[in-house]
This record gives sequence, structure tokens and C-alpha cells, in this order.
Amino acid sequence: MRTNSVHNWPWAPSTRDAASRVGGAVHVVDGAQVDDYSRLGGRFLGSGAARVLPQAAGAWTSRLLEVRTLPAGARVGRKLRMSPAARIHYVARLRLVDGSPMAIEYLHVPADLVSDLTSEELEQGDLYEHLGERHDVRVSEAVQSIEPTVVTRAEADLLDVPELSPALLFERLTTDTRGRPVEYVHSLYRGDRYRIVSRLTLGPRDQAPPSDEGHHPGIPPGDFATKDPVTLSTLGVVQDGM
Repeated sequence: MRTNSVHNWPWAPSTRDAASRVGGAVHVVDGAQVDDYSRLGGRFLGSGAARVLPQAAGAWTSRLLEVRTLPAGARVGRKLRMSPAARIHYVARLRLVDGSPMAIEYLHVPADLVSDLTSEELEQGDLYEHLGERHDVRVSEAVQSIEPTVVTRAEADLLDVPELSPALLFERLTTDTRGRPVEYVHSLYRGDRYRIVSRLTLGPRDQAPPSDEGHHPGIPPGDFATKDPVTLSTLGVVQDGM
């Protein structure tokens, strides 16, 4: 097995390959009035003002699959606006809920911004908080896309589902307060256990909806544990015919 690129690992298909399996996209960008729900129990509140993300039901944990420092390569380099030869930290981890596999997540972090990532940072607590407190990298904004896909045999084995099962492909680019890309992530979530529903606020209302348990889609609870308000908007995009 070759090891000169993250895409050579059996559980890490390229985003382009995964996205080519099934069409359709929804882009999530910072800033508006939307509630998002997952089948695991909750929603992100937005009713004309930013809201704090409540904690989701279930115990979310991580299991590291791979941690390496390697050249970014052409595709990841374009995402992070850096040379293909520049070094990045590549992390593959399995996300679990109450011990059951829920998602496979692949992180790419520029090594010149973050000298090292420890297992503790990757498995426990809020990674963005660790970046700010331990590496002086403070995240500010993220652009995220969501597309339908299916899983490969290797991915199916990790997620405990049949091969070619439906999944949601999340792709996110996070920038810091200086506008620098600090993290590129793509994740595969089980289609049989995870869904997203958006409630749109179309006008004023007498009172705000109740704050149920939930989390922002594609960012498991604990990954962004700040108590500061978080806002978002959704934009439906019709893609060209495949």
C-alpha cells in the first residue's frame, strides 16, 4: 500500500470521488435564522438572533484511526491555500455515539500554524478551544457543504453498515480571525442514523421556540464547546446534471 498521500489509505476516499457517486448539495455558511435537527436528538436554534448551541443527547466519543504529518498534496493544498509540498497534520478518527460508530472524520491542519496535535487534543474536549489556548489559533468562520454519497467496503466496515449504504458527506473549511485557513475537514455520517432538518423563520413570533438538546450538523458536541453565540444560514444549490 502506498503511503505518500492521504487518499492512499483505504478508508479515506477523495472528496471529489465521494461526491461523484451521488449528486446534490446544500451549502451552510455563517449567519442567519435556521434550526437544524439530527435523528440523534436535537436542533440548533436560530430565531433572528444568534443562539448558543445546546448539548446533544448521547455520549459522543472519538477513536483515532491515523495521525500523520505529510505534504498537503494538490487537492488539500488548494483547499488550505498552501503549497502542495507544505506540511499538514492529517488525522482520521471514528466518531461514536454511546459506543456505536456514527461518522468517519478526516482532518487536515497546516503544520506551520499548529506545530503538533496530541492524542488528548484529538480525542477529548473542544479541538477549536485547544487550538486557541495551546496554539494561539482562534477560529472565526467556517463554510460547510453537505452532499449525499454511499460508503465503500472499508468505510462500511468501520461504520458497521453494509457496503454502498447511503451516507452524508460533510466538507468544511475553517478560517481564523486573520482569515487564514486553519482546518479542512471532510466527514462521512451514516445515512441510516443521522439526518438534518431545517426550520426557517419566515416572520416574527411571540416567543422563541424551546431550546431542545442538539448540535450543529457535522460538528459533534464537544468539538465546539464555546458558550458564545453561533449563527448560520443555509443555501440550497442545484448542481448541473452529472
